[in-house]
Amino acid sequence: MDREALKKWIKVHEGYDNMPYICTAGKLTIGYGRNLQDNGISHEEAEFMLDNDIKRVEKELLVYSWYKNSPSPVKDALMNMCFNMDLPRLLGFKRMIGYIDKRNFTMAAIEALDSRWAQQVGQRAKDVALMIREAK
Repeated sequence: MDREALKKWIKVHEGYDNMPYICTAGKLTIGYGRNLQDNGISHEEAEFMLDNDIKRVEKELLVYSWYKNSPSPVKDALMNMCFNMDLPRLLGFKRMIGYIDKRNFTMAAIEALDSRWAQQVGQRAKDVALMIREAK
């Protein structure tokens, strides 16, 4: 059997699930039967997933003028935040976003740090806030 035929055959038996689930052997599994507990993912797979996640985050943010009109460092900071917490939680930073929209990056950075998120992620929040604050 050639590789493509084998692949199709395995897909038929495994099925596909884009969300993690517990398989019949009690293992955390995803995709076409990838046993995450025993096999995890390779570094190359992690890099591929990271690239795809960054593209997804950017696509989500590009619909907002406050993102599109921001300087690159602010865009990068917002992408970092969105990657970390997902879009719905980022949109909860209404005062920060308002300051970004007004190009008041100092106040936007202060708002980013004045959050439960900042307490949870520590240095990451400080790095993000610094990028926002120093934007021109």
